[in-house]
Amino acid sequence: MNRWFTSLALLGLSGTLLVGCNNQGEGEDEQGTDEKEEQEAEQVSNDAMPKNVIMMIGDGMAAGQMEVARLLEHGMEGELHMAELTDAAWMNTFSNDHWATDSAAGGTAISSSTKTDNGRAGTGPDGEPLDSVADLFKENGKSVGLISNNTVTDATPASFGASVDHRSETPGIARHLFENEYDVLLGGGKGDFIPENQGGNDLIQEFIDEGYAFVEDRDELLAEEDTEKLLGLFHPSFMNYKTDYDLYDSNEPSLNEMTEIALDSLSQNEDGFFLMVEGARIDHASHAADFTNIWQETIEFDYTVGDVMDWAEGRDDTLVVVLADHETMGVAASETMDKEGLREVSASPEYMVNQMEFDDEAGEYASESVKSVVEEYAGVSLTDEEIANFNEYIYNQEGELLLPHEQAWELGSFIARHYGAGVMDREIRANSYETGGHTGNMVPIFADGIGSESFNGVMDNTDVVQRIAELAELDYEPGEIIE
Repeated sequence: MNRWFTSLALLGLSGTLLVGCNNQGEGEDEQGTDEKEEQEAEQVSNDAMPKNVIMMIGDGMAAGQMEVARLLEHGMEGELHMAELTDAAWMNTFSNDHWATDSAAGGTAISSSTKTDNGRAGTGPDGEPLDSVADLFKENGKSVGLISNNTVTDATPASFGASVDHRSETPGIARHLFENEYDVLLGGGKGDFIPENQGGNDLIQEFIDEGYAFVEDRDELLAEEDTEKLLGLFHPSFMNYKTDYDLYDSNEPSLNEMTEIALDSLSQNEDGFFLMVEGARIDHASHAADFTNIWQETIEFDYTVGDVMDWAEGRDDTLVVVLADHETMGVAASETMDKEGLREVSASPEYMVNQMEFDDEAGEYASESVKSVVEEYAGVSLTDEEIANFNEYIYNQEGELLLPHEQAWELGSFIARHYGAGVMDREIRANSYETGGHTGNMVPIFADGIGSESFNGVMDNTDVVQRIAELAELDYEPGEIIE
């Protein structure tokens, strides 16, 4: 036997004999000391548990979107707030049935630690309802808030707050949000709550009858004080892109403002809260190869991260996790990217399409209308060939006219190419039938606060809530609250 092991073994034996020689009184003193140490350790453990968890999701955001935003906003020497969080990791995003997840399956994997098929929100591959982290916190007496600058019924909030077979079931998602009694819901999507889409029932009034304050614009939201239950629906559908606020004379709140009000509301619960904040239109801008709004939407999200970190500063009870559900369109800060030109684009491609004159008889946009609108808002002079190609691309392979936002994707690709911006080819996007241009690229995770060191290395999207539950000492298995 190695002499070091022999010595250690003898030392251990001697220690055992010495402890055995202690008298009874000393044993009682030691037992009391042990109990005191256990109590102190338990108190330290409780103090180290996050009472509040703030999860911030940049939909479709990965390194490319972040770098485009950083360069256009701050220049080469600048930094994003999210990059200043203390811990970081990479995350795989594949779904149960494809390496390129959609937001519903990606959100479900994050929210419930369960892989599911693309299109499913809050249900497993066989349709079984899943308990999410929002349900877990609610079950344990904590408040819950969901925010999106898309709609509160879209795929990401749905994966946290509903259980449906397909993300398109938005009126049903709205009903689930009501039945699950979440405390704060802020975003677009008012159309899913009105009687026309709720079988004649006024779901907004049902919220009000249950004690919720209801607000419809920025002024009403900012006037709310000491509200514990709040429903804010600021647009019939998607909230507007940042570039389009003034063009539409919008009175919608920013993501920062919605988050600030939600924190004020949720933090009134002494037992803590869970808040999900989605910067949703990063994804939409990426689908449209709209680099100007990739910049502006990512920067608004990042400034919101900064505001949240200011709120959490000095607290010893909060964990902040910033991540994405997937990457969209392989966005890259290419060497050829014309930053100055992109900064001068003054409207989203979606807004531009809505300003064009459509010739019903010809089944296409008038060439002069397309040319003048794109020159006015994007500073780009399209050629006759490009305009002809655009009018061809606004139809799918079955000859059906695309929806306006999908037509905007096609227009955005022309503008991106003009400005040398790195992005997936429009033909690849057109053939991406399930996701419209998502990739399987890994996405970043940033974390700060109590337990943030648990987020490191390369993780799977199903790991996130498992680690949060462990840190918060809440009993949870994938998709299921343990009673």
